[in-house]
Amino acid sequence: MELFSTAEYLILSGLVLGVVMGATARRARFCTFGAVEDYILIGKTDRLRAWALAIAVAILGVQLLLFSDVARIDQVFYLGPVFGLLGAIVGGLLFGLGMAMVGTCGYGVIIRAAGGDLKSLCNFLVLAVSGYMTARGLFSIFRNGLIDRFDFELTPIKGQGVPHFLEWAFGIDTGPQSSFLWLGFGFLFGGALLYFCFKDKNFRASRRDVAAGILIGLCVVGAFGATGYLGSDPFDEVRVQAISYVLPLGDSLIYLMTYSGSVITFPVALVLGTFLGSFIMAYWCNELRFESYDGVREMRRHMLGAMAMGAGGITAHGCTIGQGISGVSTLALSPMIALFSIFVGASFGLHWVLSGSAREAFDLLLGRSFND
Repeated sequence: MELFSTAEYLILSGLVLGVVMGATARRARFCTFGAVEDYILIGKTDRLRAWALAIAVAILGVQLLLFSDVARIDQVFYLGPVFGLLGAIVGGLLFGLGMAMVGTCGYGVIIRAAGGDLKSLCNFLVLAVSGYMTARGLFSIFRNGLIDRFDFELTPIKGQGVPHFLEWAFGIDTGPQSSFLWLGFGFLFGGALLYFCFKDKNFRASRRDVAAGILIGLCVVGAFGATGYLGSDPFDEVRVQAISYVLPLGDSLIYLMTYSGSVITFPVALVLGTFLGSFIMAYWCNELRFESYDGVREMRRHMLGAMAMGAGGITAHGCTIGQGISGVSTLALSPMIALFSIFVGASFGLHWVLSGSAREAFDLLLGRSFND
């Protein structure tokens, strides 16, 4: 007799992975927007390289899972035939802008809230509600009518993975050996990112950033592995899921409000574990302290930013973790476009917040002087 059911194994996996994600981000100050901010304002790339290292580790791990055919990676929605180009661009830009207004992403909101940041607690609530409304509520009317109607159907290409496009564009018919093409491309892409990370001596000397990148990348692989392998029970099959922090925040809020009538799932367990891991690390490092808004203006900016992140994250089908690491690790094209759009939106938003002028922010984004 099994010690635990499939659902219980997945809940335990989500909690463990979440604790590692939360503790790692808290201890290493791992933050995507922080990486963008460091690079734009002071030219420092340590956190950017840590984030790139997480992507590299995730790519290598996920492609090995695909090659070994043990975790149903070919079934992830990232590689599906529905290509949401407009959603990836518009949603990514909106999420990046919101991230700049708030000062962190959905992942960072949980990390900060667990340490006593009341601003992030409010951001969590707004992000969770706006994301859920965009996915399944009132805002979904606008998403379905204005964004999703322009999705492309790529069934003839077999999916939206970069190797899918290569096979189609060059007429390659690898047949049963297709997994070798995916693995080779994964090692090529992942290897290039590893070179980018470790060519910098300052990053090589930063054990904290290196460890953070490796751990978070492994957690992404672990999420695919846990849901893809443990969830493959033919009598209780669960779809393959990734680590993401937009819709799972809404699902977690619904679970907390309707505990007696709902069931905890892998994404909800992941969010709860992330909060717990960050709280434990904040307590261990004596970083638990209450923080609040400086004034009405800051509160208004944060609320609007959190709403933009929720709506943008759902429209883009993920956040900096869900698309930027989990999605990119599958070698799908849409997450790469969404990630680029998030970076552009965050860069513009950062300049806008600092300058107070959208026009000046646009000029700075293009590398022009405002007075030119």
